[in-house]
Amino acid sequence: MAKLIDGRAIAEKVYVDLRREIAELKTKGVTPGLAVILVGDNPASRAYVRSKDKMCRELGLHSVKLELQASTTQAELLGRVEELNRDPGIHGILVQSPPPEHIDEAAIVRALDPRKDVDGFHPANVAKLVLEDPSGFVPCTPLGVQRLLLESDIDINGAHVVVLGRSMIVGKPL
Repeated sequence: MAKLIDGRAIAEKVYVDLRREIAELKTKGVTPGLAVILVGDNPASRAYVRSKDKMCRELGLHSVKLELQASTTQAELLGRVEELNRDPGIHGILVQSPPPEHIDEAAIVRALDPRKDVDGFHPANVAKLVLEDPSGFVPCTPLGVQRLLLESDIDINGAHVVVLGRSMIVGKPL
């Protein structure tokens, strides 16, 4: 039996929860900081990064947007990642995909501090996901799907599902 999910209402509930959690952290002197790195000028990626930055600001997060030229070298990008890894005001780092072809995305992911890898792609976070260790980061899309199902009182225990795709963003984590 089909059930209509009101994604907007659930999103608003998530935003209310996040604003409360962020306000609580701020009372303790911590303003959560997110850095997003974009290499190149892919229009879709630019729009996505703008959206992330806007949402961070609306929620009261410290947001850093690094827009690097497509000609940025692997070494330069690794250097920027290392700077963010060491920055105590940055608690999460996202590297927007896809990077230009000359960038080894896997090497960039491995260079991220796993405690700041909010995409959940670092091998340490993937291992924690596989081992059902809740201390790691989980990729956002599967986590969002899980939240939609839970908020909508949809029980998937024992259900048979088909997952299309094997991407690190959706398929593999699901």
